[in-house]
Amino acid sequence: MNPVRRFRRLGCLGVLLLCVAGLLPALAVISMVDGADPGATAPVASVGGIPARMMDAYVRAAAAMPQLDPQCKGMSWQLLAGIGKVESDHAAGHRIDAEGVITPPIVGPVLDGSGAGGNRTPVYDTDGGKWDGNTTFDAAVGPVQFLPSTFRSYAARVRPDDAGAANPNDADDESLAAALFLCAGDDLTDIEVLKKAILRYNYSSAYLDEVLRWVRQYTELGATVPTGDASEQVQKVIAAAASQFGVPYSWGGGGPSGPTTGICCSEGGQDGRKVTGFDCSGLMQFAFATAGITLPRVAAAQAGAGQRIPASAGVSALKPGDMVFFGNAGEIYHVGLYIGGGQMINAPKPGDVVKQAAVWPYDYAGGARVLP
Repeated sequence: MNPVRRFRRLGCLGVLLLCVAGLLPALAVISMVDGADPGATAPVASVGGIPARMMDAYVRAAAAMPQLDPQCKGMSWQLLAGIGKVESDHAAGHRIDAEGVITPPIVGPVLDGSGAGGNRTPVYDTDGGKWDGNTTFDAAVGPVQFLPSTFRSYAARVRPDDAGAANPNDADDESLAAALFLCAGDDLTDIEVLKKAILRYNYSSAYLDEVLRWVRQYTELGATVPTGDASEQVQKVIAAAASQFGVPYSWGGGGPSGPTTGICCSEGGQDGRKVTGFDCSGLMQFAFATAGITLPRVAAAQAGAGQRIPASAGVSALKPGDMVFFGNAGEIYHVGLYIGGGQMINAPKPGDVVKQAAVWPYDYAGGARVLP
């Protein structure tokens, strides 16, 4: 039996234990990168936009490690989620059924040495095309992108009763294999050991930095904040922003009355005069106008509206309806509308559209609260 699936047979006692863990204060779930051992003390609800079924797989895989690798310390769902975010955005664009099976299967670029996916060395077939559909070369498979040969090496531990049934496009199997691979009997509460474990996954300093950013982000968020608890005004503002999903980004476009053409020209060369839509701050003007609030036109000025929430307070200090800002060198360059659970609605960039996304783990510059 898959050790992760074994948790599903614990009945009310198993659920109670997981819920008690989830009720621990968010501050007790301290980041591994600060030397603590969060283990499985995590909420079982979605955090930061992670699909609930993937979240379930991450939490249960982390919780299984004391049994499967007693020498490993510090494995947590945050680490698995950091890997999953960078590798596949938690199986974005794919369906995950109740049993964790992902369809269509996630298959990365064919590793034929042509440079796809950064690969310059051919990786010849090791699975007979079973998982990647290619009998000549391999491709990484599943939500955390294992090579077929690497996944197969963990199959017997993932499914001790039937190794042949292990499937990299099963959220439980792949998450558990990833936890075993990263653990390797190591003490992941030691930051240097943790870094080496991540680099074993992908030997790239940029990859390491990106995973650690998401680990910190998911740790800080702790638990979702339901927008249903927000005031009527806040819900009205969020609904207004959400009503514009799919509207194109327009450099300098949008305002209190809705989408408009913009101005010329963005750093990337978009001529907003040719696109009807919103830029990031134009979207904020529109959303807050529905609650009778007039905001300045640009993001940097909007950061001075209402009560300022410093970046040092972290994303967990935000409430639904707050504006969330990003910047560097002291200069604000982007704004979104925080809706809870580590998510925001924003108009990201030229060529994109208004959409919901996780709050970025980089260049976070705090927030502003203009609604109670």
